[in-house]
Amino acid sequence: MPPSSQAPRESSARRQRQRRTHQRVDSNGDLGPRSRDQPADEQYSDSPSPSKSRPKRAQHRERRSSRGPESQQTRTTASSSAALSAGQLAQLDQLNRQLGWDEQDPPPPRRQRDVREEPCARCDVAVEREREERDIDRERRRQEHHERKRRRREEEERALVAEREPGEPVERHSKHRRREKSRVISGQRLERGEEAYYSDKDEVRDDVRLRGGGTSSDLEYDEDQRRRKRRKRIFIAVGVLILVLAIVIPVGVVLSQKKSGDPQTGGAANATTTQPANSNLEGMTESEIPQQYQGTYLDPFSWYDTDDYNVTFTSEMVGGLSVMGLNDTWDDSKRANDKVPALGDPWQYGTTPIRGINIGGWLCLEPLITPSFFEPYTTRDNVIDEYTLTAKLGASRAKSMLEQHYSSFVSEQTFADIQAAGFDHVRIPFSYWAVTTYGGDPYVPNVSWRYLLRGIEWARKYGLRINLDLHGAPGSQNGWNHSGRQGAIGWLNGTTGTINGDRTLAIHHQLSTFFTQPRYQNIIAMYGLVNEPRMVELDTATVLNWTQTAVTTVRNNNFTGVIIFGDGFMGLDKWQGQLQNEKNLLLDVHQYVIFNVQQIVLNHHDKIKFACEGWTNQATRSMNTATGFGPTLCGEWSQADTDCAKYLNNVGVGSRWEGTLNMINTPGGSSDGSQLSPTCPTANSPTCSCDSANADPSTWSAEYKQWLLTFAEAQMHSFEQGWGWFYWTWQTESAAQWSYKAGLAAGTMPNVTWDRSFDCSQDIPDFSVLGLPENY
Repeated sequence: MPPSSQAPRESSARRQRQRRTHQRVDSNGDLGPRSRDQPADEQYSDSPSPSKSRPKRAQHRERRSSRGPESQQTRTTASSSAALSAGQLAQLDQLNRQLGWDEQDPPPPRRQRDVREEPCARCDVAVEREREERDIDRERRRQEHHERKRRRREEEERALVAEREPGEPVERHSKHRRREKSRVISGQRLERGEEAYYSDKDEVRDDVRLRGGGTSSDLEYDEDQRRRKRRKRIFIAVGVLILVLAIVIPVGVVLSQKKSGDPQTGGAANATTTQPANSNLEGMTESEIPQQYQGTYLDPFSWYDTDDYNVTFTSEMVGGLSVMGLNDTWDDSKRANDKVPALGDPWQYGTTPIRGINIGGWLCLEPLITPSFFEPYTTRDNVIDEYTLTAKLGASRAKSMLEQHYSSFVSEQTFADIQAAGFDHVRIPFSYWAVTTYGGDPYVPNVSWRYLLRGIEWARKYGLRINLDLHGAPGSQNGWNHSGRQGAIGWLNGTTGTINGDRTLAIHHQLSTFFTQPRYQNIIAMYGLVNEPRMVELDTATVLNWTQTAVTTVRNNNFTGVIIFGDGFMGLDKWQGQLQNEKNLLLDVHQYVIFNVQQIVLNHHDKIKFACEGWTNQATRSMNTATGFGPTLCGEWSQADTDCAKYLNNVGVGSRWEGTLNMINTPGGSSDGSQLSPTCPTANSPTCSCDSANADPSTWSAEYKQWLLTFAEAQMHSFEQGWGWFYWTWQTESAAQWSYKAGLAAGTMPNVTWDRSFDCSQDIPDFSVLGLPENY
């Protein structure tokens, strides 16, 4: 539609100027003035405006009168241009560039002033002067901005020189800078390399987009390149990490599965295994548990493991101890093997030898057996026993970690393997916190009690008799880590010694009441009062009086089995005439050749000889009431011939063998127990080394394996001159010479306990002739 005669048609050049000077508005506003009747496609036929707005350069032009016809204006401009000199043209070009115009997008042609514009001549002069002042100010700010960018670029180049990689040229972006010298047109937007698009109404901006998605300065360009490089390095590192995890995680899963099925590698490592299915809780809801018991140790929904437990709730107690988890019926018809009687038949103690095994490190921790509980800590943490470990963990974490250990370290398969190895008795060490705890105790209370009862039922299933062993008494009866707390002896000693002695008697009252129930009369064959009381540090008379009282307490609760007391490290001969009026009382001695320098320095031949002669003679004398106490049992021994095993002598303490045993700064330690010079059969020439003793059994030589087997069988023969023996212990995480299970796998233990190739009636082989070194 043609324009109205009342609205004079504007020239194309004028429309170009209007588009260049329009202000940016929001999506609902007009983009610029246009005639009411002018078509939109004619008014905005060029490419879109840039994202940053240009100011209206001459609003006063709207007050000017309409221009003449297009042909007239073109002729006027041509005649005017022809009259300009070359210098004037250069000045005009410079002004055009300052105004943002380009040679390819020329400014509107100059025209002669119309007669009708004369009345506004003064206005035009003022407006032109104002415009020129704005242009000068804009040019000044633009130059200042360029100067700032130049300084930043120089600083960035110096930084690039300092951080450039070997072999990388200093001018990393020289190609980019060469491109900055050329100008490129993109629609109405003029791009001058690093120069931003400016408005005389806006503040100077550096964030206007340039070609190729770049930013408005080399600094930002270089920074973008560095970001890309860092991202590349990060991607490479992440890729490598993912590859490593892809290898490590499957291996870890396989090893974890192996550990969960192999008690030999149990302990803290098994604390991360999959929780048992607990399928016997199916069909039950926790609402069936009385509210006052929900969340307590009697609530099966709070148990980590419910397998083989009776989860029907009961609050029944016997002797103040829960029967929760037990079945109502039991079967004592099983026997361990065809050489021993069934559980329901009497055992002829003193005639039929005991061939038993300890399950150490299960219900009371011992760093030797499960070092993984203690390895994560440093000496600054002072985590050296179960007391300090549970104090460090806190009640909740300690309960979670230890219950997972109780569940995984020993399973029903453990008892099946023990039976298959030819054992007939199992000694189960546990500590007083299975029964109760006292103010200030960090130990986990009551939880191990449930696992003790389940272990007894599994032993019953395989015809194995039980030796109950109170391994840790209140206050610690010896100050060693396996009593629960390493350091001072607080049992029958010190300011709380009497209190702790009375507490132990109260515990025995509870235990003996519980284990004289009919279901335990056949399987609880032996009842230990306290493990290894350190009588060389205690008052002998006080310990003897306490022992007599404890025996009376247990007997008064109708326990008719064998009661065991420890020799206290006083020597078997000193027990002649002591406690001999008690029936069914058994003296327990623990025999090792590695805890004193007189025996550890014996060579291979002499260690076997000592077992055959020394320990046999001791057992014979002790069994005779005229020279000793009477009934005597070796409750602990091992085939280890060095004290090299990790944490054997305490957490963070070395060995006598290598001369690194420093006990001075350890809790309960003293200079008397230290050994700071190597102590082995070679007197350290050649050097005493623990490498072979601590190595994996698969690396042991055939001669060394033969010696270990012979030494073990010699001890079995010797201890059977008394009532028999219990090996220490069934399994460990890493100390193979202390693990009967590891010895079976390595061929250093007889396949069954009674099928042995050596006894002390035979000549002892000369292992030095066979090539076995004495220093390992």
